[in-house]
Amino acid sequence: MNIPRLFSKKTYVLFLLVFLFTTSIIAQQKTNAFWSNVKFGGGIGLNFGDNFFGATIAPGAIYEFDTKLAMGLGLNATFNNQKNIYKSTILGGSLIGLYNVITELQLSAEFEQLNVNRTYNVNLNFEDDRYWSPALFFGVGYRNGNVTFGIRYDVLYDTEKSIYIDPWMPFVRFYF
Repeated sequence: MNIPRLFSKKTYVLFLLVFLFTTSIIAQQKTNAFWSNVKFGGGIGLNFGDNFFGATIAPGAIYEFDTKLAMGLGLNATFNNQKNIYKSTILGGSLIGLYNVITELQLSAEFEQLNVNRTYNVNLNFEDDRYWSPALFFGVGYRNGNVTFGIRYDVLYDTEKSIYIDPWMPFVRFYF
C-alpha cells in the first residue's frame, strides 16, 4: 500500500531546520536572562610592612533576584609571610546575601569558612597551625551604583583563631 506524501523531503528538512533554529533562540534567551542577573566582583589586596608581605585575591559572583535581593558565592586565597617568623596560606569560600532596604542602604549577611595553614620558623618553638576558621558577618553599607561602602561585624569572632584582628571590619564591595 502506498501512502501519499503530504510534503516533499525538502519541506521536511526545512521544517527541521526552522524547529532547531527556533529552539536554539529560545534556549539562548532563557540563558541570557539568567546571566543578565549575574554580577561579578571581588577584591584584591597587597600588604607590605617591616619584613612582611601579604597578598589576597577574592573573586565573587552574585545573582540579583530583583532590585532588593541578591545572593552569591565567593572564594578567598591569601598568602602572608613575616620574614624569619611565619608563613601562612589561607584558602576558603563564602556565601553572601544582600538586601537593599532602599537603593542607597544595603544590609548583608555573609558566612565565610577559611582553612588556615601557618608554619613558624623552627627557631621560635611554636607549633604549626592547621585549622578551619569560620566567620559570620552582618553588615550595613551605603550603596552607590555598583559600589558599596560599609562596616560588618563577625558574630563568631574568636580572639585565638580568627584571622582578622578585630570583629569589626570596614568593607568596600564591587559587583559589575
